[in-house]
Amino acid sequence: MRQTRALKISALARESGVPVATVKHYLREGLLPEPVSRTGRNMSWYDPACVERIRVIKRLQQERFLPLKLIKEVLDKVGDDANDLALAAAISSHVERSSPHTPRTRAELVASGVAVTELDWLKSTGLVTPDGQGDSETYRGDDLAILRVLGAARRVGLRAEMLPTSILADYARAIRELVRTELGIFRAGVIPLAGDHLSELADHSATLSEQLIVLVRRKMLLPVLEQMLDEARRARAGGKKKAAPPRPASKRRGRTPASRRKPG
Repeated sequence: MRQTRALKISALARESGVPVATVKHYLREGLLPEPVSRTGRNMSWYDPACVERIRVIKRLQQERFLPLKLIKEVLDKVGDDANDLALAAAISSHVERSSPHTPRTRAELVASGVAVTELDWLKSTGLVTPDGQGDSETYRGDDLAILRVLGAARRVGLRAEMLPTSILADYARAIRELVRTELGIFRAGVIPLAGDHLSELADHSATLSEQLIVLVRRKMLLPVLEQMLDEARRARAGGKKKAAPPRPASKRRGRTPASRRKPG
C-alpha cells in the first residue's frame, strides 16, 4: 500500500465515514494493515489507502451481509481492487449461502463411515480444506457436500474399486479450466459494463452458471457417448485392417510347393 500523507486513526475514521471504534475493531480483526509509522505509544499513522479499504469492508457487511472472517479471507486473497473484490465477495457470499453450515469434526466423519484413506487423499489434494488438526479437524461448507456425495455413491453400490476417490483429480483438472474460462468471460465482458450493479450481477451469474453447466453437461451425455463408441468402433476396424495377412502355405515352415518337388 502507498505510504503518502499518513493519517491518524481519527482522520482515517472521519474520511471513511465510520466511527473510530469501527476502525479499531477492523484493526483487531486483522482487516487493516499495520500502521506505516508510530510517533508515540498511542499515536499511529496509517496509509490513506486504508480509507477505501474500510469503505469496502463496510459495504460488504451492509450489502452482502458477509461476516468479517469471510471478508478478511476475500481481502487477503484478492487485494484492494474494487472490481475484483466485488466479484470475489459475490462468489464467497454465493458459496456461503449454498453450502451446508453445520460443521463436522474428522472423528465424527470417520465414525459415520467416511474412509480415513479417502479423507486423507482429499485433504492432500486440497479438494477439502479443514480447519484444525487431528481428530478435531473441522469440515464445513462444500467440503461436507463433497463428502456427502461420495458417501451417497458408496451407499448405492459404487464401491471404491469402481469409483475411486482419485478420479476427482481428473474432475478438478477439467473443471478448473472451465472455471478459468467462465471467470475470464465475466471479467472481460461483464465487469467493464456492470457499473454499480457488479455485485448483484456477479451473484446472479454464479447461480445461472451452475444451472447452465448442469444442463449443458446433461445435454452432452448421450452425444459424447455416441462419439466415444464410434471412435472405439473405428479404432477396432483400423486395427483389423492393419493386421498382417497370413503367409501362403508354401512359405510356412520352409515347405516347398508340390509342383517344385523333385521326384523321389
